[in-house]
Amino acid sequence: MIAFADIRDALTPKQSPQLYDVPLLYCMLMLIGVGFVMVTSASMPTAERLFDNPYHIIIRHGMFLIMGFFLFWIATNVPMDWWKRSNAYLLLLGLGLLVLVLIVGREVNGAKRWIPIGPVGFQVAEAAKLYFFSYIAGYLVRKREEVQENLKGFFKPLAVFGVYAFLILMQPDLGTVVVLFVTTVGLLFLAGAKLWQFFGLILTGIAAVVVLIIAEPYRMARVTGFLEPWEDPFGKGYQLVQSLMAYSQGGWFGQGLGNSVQKLQYLPEAHNDFIFAVIGEELGFFGVLSILIVLAVFVFRALLIGQKALKCGKEYEGYFAFAIGIWFAFQTMVNVGASAGILPTKGLTLPFVSYGGSSLLIMTIATGVLLRIDFETKMATKQATSRGGKR
Repeated sequence: MIAFADIRDALTPKQSPQLYDVPLLYCMLMLIGVGFVMVTSASMPTAERLFDNPYHIIIRHGMFLIMGFFLFWIATNVPMDWWKRSNAYLLLLGLGLLVLVLIVGREVNGAKRWIPIGPVGFQVAEAAKLYFFSYIAGYLVRKREEVQENLKGFFKPLAVFGVYAFLILMQPDLGTVVVLFVTTVGLLFLAGAKLWQFFGLILTGIAAVVVLIIAEPYRMARVTGFLEPWEDPFGKGYQLVQSLMAYSQGGWFGQGLGNSVQKLQYLPEAHNDFIFAVIGEELGFFGVLSILIVLAVFVFRALLIGQKALKCGKEYEGYFAFAIGIWFAFQTMVNVGASAGILPTKGLTLPFVSYGGSSLLIMTIATGVLLRIDFETKMATKQATSRGGKR
C-alpha cells in the first residue's frame, strides 16, 4: 500500500529538480522587457522624424523579438553534440559570411556590415562571434595539452582569430574584433595557458589596438573626443557631452519614463548605442543600478553553468558557456563605459536592451545554448547519481 507521505513527496514541486537555469531565463526576460520599453521611449522622436511614424522602430524591434524567441526555442532543443560536431563548419560559415558582406553588403555611414535580407539587414559579425566561440571551445578540448605545454598550440587559435579580425576590420568594425580578442584571451587563460603567454598576448593586443586607432582618423577623433569632450562640445565631443548631460539630469530616481530631454534629437543613437544614457535620465541611479545587477546575475549564471559543465566532464560545453559569459560581460562593460565617458565610443549594443535586430537574435540563441548546456549537465549528473545509487 502506498503511504500518504510517498504521494505527498511525489507531488511536491521541490522534489522535482529544475531542468533549466530559471534565474538565467528570468534575467533574459527582464532585460528584454526593459529593452522593449526603453527602445519605445528612446526611438519615438527619431522614428517620427525619419519615417513619419513614431512606432516604426519599435515595430521592427518587436518583429525581431518574435524571431528571437523562435530561435531561442530552437537553440534550447538542439543537442550540444550538434554544436560540437559542427563547430568547424560553423567557423567556415562565419568566414564565408564575412567575405560575402564585403562583396554584397549594404553600406551605412561608411561601414559595410549588413547583408540585406528583404526589408532588413543582417549584421554578419554578430553571427561570426558565436561561431568563432564555438570553434575555440572545441579547439581547447582537442588541443588542451598543446595550449598548456607549447607555443604552437597557443598560437593556432590566434591565427584563426587573425583571419576573422582582418575580415571584420575591412568592414570596418574594431569593436567586434576587441570582443573576439578579449574572449579568446580569457578562454586561453581558463584552459591553462602560461602566464607569460597570457600577459604577452594582452600587451600585443593593446599595442595592436593603439596602432589601429592611430591609423584611422575617425577612430583617433573618437579617442580625443573621449579624453576631452568639453573642448569641442559641438564637434568631436558632442555625443559624449549629450550622454553625460542625460546622466546628470537623471539624479537618484530619474525624470520619469518617457520624460528624457536628450532623446529629442540631441543625443545621436539614443535607442541604440547610447540607450543606457536615456535609461539613466529617465530611471535615475536606481534604474541604472537595477539593470546592471540583472546583467551581472546573467553573466554569473553563465559562468556558473560553464563551471558545472567542466566539473561534469563536459569540457566543450563548459568552455562554450564561459565564452558566452565573457562576451556578454565585456560587451556590457564597453557599452556602459562608452556612454558614461569611461571608455572611448564604440558601436556595441547593450545585451537585450539596445535596439539591434542582429545582436538580439544571436544573443537569444546564445542564451538558448546556455540553457541547453545546463539541461544536459543536470541530466548527466542525474544519470550518474542514479547509476551510483543502483550499485
